[in-house]
Amino acid sequence: MVEEHGDIIYVTSNYVPGYRAVKVLGFVYGLTVRSRGLGGQIGAGLRSIVGGEIKEYVTMMEHSRQEALERMLDHAREMGANAVISVRFDSDSISDIMQEILAYGTAVIVEPEE
Repeated sequence: MVEEHGDIIYVTSNYVPGYRAVKVLGFVYGLTVRSRGLGGQIGAGLRSIVGGEIKEYVTMMEHSRQEALERMLDHAREMGANAVISVRFDSDSISDIMQEILAYGTAVIVEPEE
């Protein structure tokens, strides 16, 4: 599936369907580290006792993923790209209350196939 964010296309595949890469610009990434406030930690702690989805973490991770993606696309724009291929996400805990999210891919210039 081809996604667009303003003037830039991004895909998880190694190519953009209907386009050809005319120049590879290199590796791009976007990184964010998030921490919940005390209220979110208490709510998540109480919810973990009774089981089920911990909505505080889900919301934090959704926002973190979007921020990392937008930073990656900004990095690609700075390099002059109009597309990013092979987009991936990585995540790691820094501590009990902090989470790192990394979005990365390859910045390219694409043109429509003829």
